[in-house]
Amino acid sequence: MKHAPRRDGIDPVRRSRARRRGLQAIYAWQVSGGDANSLIAQFAHEQAHEVADLEYFEDLVRGVLRHHRELDAALSGFLDRTVEEVDQIERAALRIAAYELLHRPDVPYRVVINEAIDTTKRFGSEHGHTYVNGVLDQAAATWRAVEFQSSKKS
Repeated sequence: MKHAPRRDGIDPVRRSRARRRGLQAIYAWQVSGGDANSLIAQFAHEQAHEVADLEYFEDLVRGVLRHHRELDAALSGFLDRTVEEVDQIERAALRIAAYELLHRPDVPYRVVINEAIDTTKRFGSEHGHTYVNGVLDQAAATWRAVEFQSSKKS
């Protein structure tokens, strides 16, 4: 089934693919290190093959790497353990979602949370998505309080 971009030009399917590749790139960085350029190059071929939103993928990877200390500190108040103790896949999903919640106000918080849950279900442990959901619900209520509260009223 063919899909069409929204009126604002954003293609949600391509964005989802970009987030999945972003999760894989952040996971690889967490395990092996490296810089944004090498990670992007490593996954660029798969990005093109999968017809993902390459610009968004690059923004996620560069943003998480640039801000990972800030993101980890911001997330730490919502975790029941240290960031380092969080499963690698869940940690990558949480870092990407935290980046989007804090640095991409153009993306609705519900989209951020749903995408993080979906990617964690796909790549993470059996119940990892429930942990990610709980952490991000609390984070969104704090970081995007106005948006969060207005969505609860409707």
